[in-house]
Amino acid sequence: MSFVEIDHVSHTYFTPEAAFEAVHNIQMTVEEGEFISLLGPSGCGKTTLLSLIAGLMTPTYGTIYVDGQHPKNLKNTIGYMLQQDYLFPWKTIEQNVLLGLKVMKQLNETSKANALSLLEQMGLKNVRNQTPRQLSGGMRQRVALVRTLAVNPKLLLLDEPFSALDYQTKLKLEDLVFQTLKSFQKTAILVTHDIGEAICMSDRIYLFSKGPGRIHKVFEVPDELRSISPLEARNHLSFTPFFQEIWKELESLENG
Repeated sequence: MSFVEIDHVSHTYFTPEAAFEAVHNIQMTVEEGEFISLLGPSGCGKTTLLSLIAGLMTPTYGTIYVDGQHPKNLKNTIGYMLQQDYLFPWKTIEQNVLLGLKVMKQLNETSKANALSLLEQMGLKNVRNQTPRQLSGGMRQRVALVRTLAVNPKLLLLDEPFSALDYQTKLKLEDLVFQTLKSFQKTAILVTHDIGEAICMSDRIYLFSKGPGRIHKVFEVPDELRSISPLEARNHLSFTPFFQEIWKELESLENG
């Protein structure tokens, strides 16, 4: 069994007046240690699928297994990182980082030391006693990543975590997250609107069609791009033609 198995999953939102199908008949597998991206037009159900994988909702049809279990039955296996950092402004950076461990009753001297070591690896050793408002957006997102990794999840779900950042910071964080997840051998699923980001961070890209979201096409990222850092990948000779191939498919979906 694959680490993540999504088997004929559809999901419908119901209101008193109507029903809206967000995703339809999604079939997908993710192996342990893989990094995949979900790409597609706005409203194609990418974030809905991420929420289903996280166990925040139950699919209307179909089943999802993560590490052989239904997501709702899992503890500490899935980490979720969003566009906004959601740090508590009245707590210090150290307190924010340790919050997940505390909530899950995993906070002890060993787990605290590991979390603070990770904070240091992210270049944030000197800000542990500061508050979020004293940090830049990029630094806050690094804190959010440390908080997510501190509980040692096997699967990391990333919902456009770099979209609110300036371009230079975004590129730096792409490299940092890529290298961090590879070194910790984490499995990751990224939702993004950025083709370049999907290419330079992923092993495989799922392109979704809109209304309701279906898997339109799957792209395997070339080995020569997968084996180098995101910044290096953006400057590789293979990057532009692969970008254009995905761009044409995405344009056909948005104009169709």
